[in-house]
Amino acid sequence: MSVRVQAWGIIAAVLADSDPSGAAVRQRLSNSLDENPGVPERALLEYLLETRRSDANTVETLDSARKMRLESIAIPPKLAEQIDAIRSMSRISALLDSQMLMTAFQPIYGLAEESVVGVEALSRFVSDDGAAAELWFAEAAAVGLGANLEFSALGSAAAAARDLPKDLYVSLNISPTSCLDPRLPELFEHIDLPISRVVLELTETISDEEYPQFIAAVSPLRDKGLRIAVDDTHPEAGALSRMVHLRPDFLKVGRNVIGDVDKDGIQRAMVACLVDFAGQIGTTLVAEGIETVGELEVLTELGISAGQGYLLGRPSVRPQDWASWNTRLDMDGLKRQLVGPENAGGSTPPKDSL
Repeated sequence: MSVRVQAWGIIAAVLADSDPSGAAVRQRLSNSLDENPGVPERALLEYLLETRRSDANTVETLDSARKMRLESIAIPPKLAEQIDAIRSMSRISALLDSQMLMTAFQPIYGLAEESVVGVEALSRFVSDDGAAAELWFAEAAAVGLGANLEFSALGSAAAAARDLPKDLYVSLNISPTSCLDPRLPELFEHIDLPISRVVLELTETISDEEYPQFIAAVSPLRDKGLRIAVDDTHPEAGALSRMVHLRPDFLKVGRNVIGDVDKDGIQRAMVACLVDFAGQIGTTLVAEGIETVGELEVLTELGISAGQGYLLGRPSVRPQDWASWNTRLDMDGLKRQLVGPENAGGSTPPKDSL
């Protein structure tokens, strides 16, 4: 159901109320409709905002998600949810229209060569409420605009990548569902970033139902040079079986696998098994979330191909930082800076909120 149809349904329910005590409320809504002819969703939102400003006693909580209800009108819960959805759709639509998002890149190091080989693109939103990126994407997905926001973020990242060193690959986060969208192949026809430098990093597990369609959608693009990364590998047999058939170019493992690998024998054995598995299927293994020199040294010793994390480089929106990523990793400098000359294990560096 479209936003406009939902808005008309809510407006009709409010105006149909015959309670004399709600006359003033209905009049405000009628006035808002007159001021926004043919745009009921805008009329409804402006009415709600005006009601909050001019008569706070008639509103229980307009800003509380899932609890939006006008006391004087007694909107049923289902209508309240529809209002909530409209407000979310309007927020996301406004974000898309204004293109209020930018891209941070985090360096990915080749551990053997100790130099940057690629970057991961991370969306950053210019908003006044400080909402984290994952919250924006979750809100967009909940109201059917998830793919729209993903493709907007992909376009933003591709544009920002023009300022990166030309030899680095660019890992772009995308859901498997959006890979089925016809806008994906069209994207590569309209961006300057060569498809051979692009890695699509899947943010979710591919469902059994989507798997055949996913393979059919990405295979023509992979033939042109596109690469695929599977984020956070799953140990289930079914997932591993699909992974083997998918033949991803990169497998990315996070803190749940590599954390304290220098201190925990089980973690070390698990990483060793994954290194062997990745080698058997011809895939590059990337460790995410490297935080200590000890972890870095053991991961390199075990044969992890590449890594990223706060130890190696924080996400940055500054092109001057990106330009410096052509330099080699200074392991001795990292030890001196982070842990001191006497202790190679070190402590976890503080994380930022970027």
